[in-house]
Amino acid sequence: MKAWKQYQEDAASYFRSLGLDATTDVTVSGVRTSHDVDVLVKSHRVGFDITWVVECKHWKTPVSKLHVLALREIVADVGADRGILLSEAGFQSGAREAANLTNVQVTSISEMHELASGSINAMRLRELFDRINICKDRYWDIPKDERIKYGLRADVGEYDYSGARIVDMCTDLLTRAFRGVYPFQSEAIEVLTLFGKDKSFQSPTEIVSLVEGKVAELEAKLDDYNRQVGLAQQGAQADSPASGGPAA
Repeated sequence: MKAWKQYQEDAASYFRSLGLDATTDVTVSGVRTSHDVDVLVKSHRVGFDITWVVECKHWKTPVSKLHVLALREIVADVGADRGILLSEAGFQSGAREAANLTNVQVTSISEMHELASGSINAMRLRELFDRINICKDRYWDIPKDERIKYGLRADVGEYDYSGARIVDMCTDLLTRAFRGVYPFQSEAIEVLTLFGKDKSFQSPTEIVSLVEGKVAELEAKLDDYNRQVGLAQQGAQADSPASGGPAA
């Protein structure tokens, strides 16, 4: 494999190691034209799609400002969330200046292991915060008796799974994680139940891992509720006299 191609594959492998989808040599349609992209990075979650355009310059000389400006145009044309320009040979000062305060990042694969991890975690924390807020709205839109019936909360006087406790825990952990001060502790009831009062959270990676699992579990329960209610409604309609079904 040629060196420049291997460089693309190495970049894609790095993003995949972070749990993202990464594809090399992709043609992406923009508003004005199509663009050949070295690596297209995506994150797919319920209701959210995040796209990064990555250009790989496996050169022996530093990358110039013109290539930063070109990537900015591509990012804007395709509606991507971020552009990343990779070069192990570095960047001219004008290139770094052109990238400052924009959604284009200039870096290298070696630097990405430190820098991009923080960016990935920040992106995933924000994504999880949006997802748990959607779950919160979906949860409280369901009548109390149905939340009990379909296992989204325990009956009065019982202690079992609680979507409300999950929402409170995830919201608290994510809010504290946004502050970026570690280690920290949480007084959320679900945290105390799961880990005890002495639990300390050490990193955004730990928060992402825990919250991702809890959010996905709650989303699955909410989706199952919608599915079961939908099936029940279909059955009721089929049995109604108006539909030609058996009369009550």
